[in-house]
Amino acid sequence: MTRYRFSSQPAWSLTPSKEDDQPGGFELLQSPLASTAEIMNRAMSRVEYRTLGLLARVESALASSPGPVVFATSPNDLPALLRTADQLLTFARQEAGERAIVWRCSCSARLAVPVSLMRPVSVRCDRCGRTLDLDPRAAPPSSSADPVTAEVNEFRQALSAFFREAMARGWPVLVSKVE
Repeated sequence: MTRYRFSSQPAWSLTPSKEDDQPGGFELLQSPLASTAEIMNRAMSRVEYRTLGLLARVESALASSPGPVVFATSPNDLPALLRTADQLLTFARQEAGERAIVWRCSCSARLAVPVSLMRPVSVRCDRCGRTLDLDPRAAPPSSSADPVTAEVNEFRQALSAFFREAMARGWPVLVSKVE
């Protein structure tokens, strides 16, 4: 599996002129890089870009050239890329689930209660039957999602922010393979 990196830079810098003695002079935007190809594939698997899966679009764009290729440009691709950014955030919210506070019974059974519980309550342990007094102010909130899902969602949120920033600046988005 291959990982991909998105970057963005001003359109004028893509074709430097011979008269330009300083071709740089701008801040290159780069998307975050997923720790593994599996994380990237999970993050982008159901996301669409212009009626095709985002990964499929990336792979078709890179089929002709292994180097950085233009993936999206403003203003033509602005609505499609913003919809893609919205989808990334939506999937991250859906998979993150609701924040919960986790308690442990003396029998080591875990009890997860939504953060929306704002008052102390007594709950019976399913394993041993003991009654536990749960106070939401007594335990720090934690996410009930596994670490892989949390990493996938962090990557989705960062990639969404990158797409929004690139389009806000009006810069083309390029994509390249990372080995």
